[in-house]
Amino acid sequence: MSDVTVTVRGEHEARVAPERATIHVSVSCDGPERALVVERAMRLAEPVRQSITDRRTAGTVVDWTSKRLSVRAERPWSNDGKRLAPVFYASISFSATFAEASELSIWVTDVSAWDGVELGGVHWHLTPQTRATVERDVAAQAVGVAVARAQAYASALGLHDVRPLEIADVGLIARDAAAPGVLKMRGAAFAAADSGAAMEFEPEEIIITATVEARFLAS
Repeated sequence: MSDVTVTVRGEHEARVAPERATIHVSVSCDGPERALVVERAMRLAEPVRQSITDRRTAGTVVDWTSKRLSVRAERPWSNDGKRLAPVFYASISFSATFAEASELSIWVTDVSAWDGVELGGVHWHLTPQTRATVERDVAAQAVGVAVARAQAYASALGLHDVRPLEIADVGLIARDAAAPGVLKMRGAAFAAADSGAAMEFEPEEIIITATVEARFLAS
């Protein structure tokens, strides 16, 4: 039998427990006088900022950011269609990255009861070093799957020597196919639920997948 070109696809998936949790929090208030609203927003935000920096010093928070005070004014309409006096809104946003879910749960339980505090979603993720390591391993495993498939096809044809000709991201060999990202990561976002008890956060595993296309010459 003459040489045969074999084109295959290899996939691999890894499930990894998240290492970090980043939560977004805002402190906001409103009122008829701009100066008083700004002053109250700053006052309400200070204990939130202090609680984050204290945990940063203790090492339970690995990173955090805070946006500048945002102030806006709106003139609502009355029931009879008249514009009312302006209402001023002020807010300050924070994000904090925790190293452990338990510490995040304790902190959220504390600050959720504070005046003016609104909790956003939680993003579970890996450290850049871990993500890079896992992506490299998953990509290598996907290539191994492609090689094994090519060898299986060759053996079914009574061929034994399989030589790689081309390997590429999905869609770069089969150019008429859709080309999703080769390395993809997806995680889960959680919103804090209203509860008088301690809020528990159970992060789902982060799934990292890799898919490659490869072309071999079997003889």
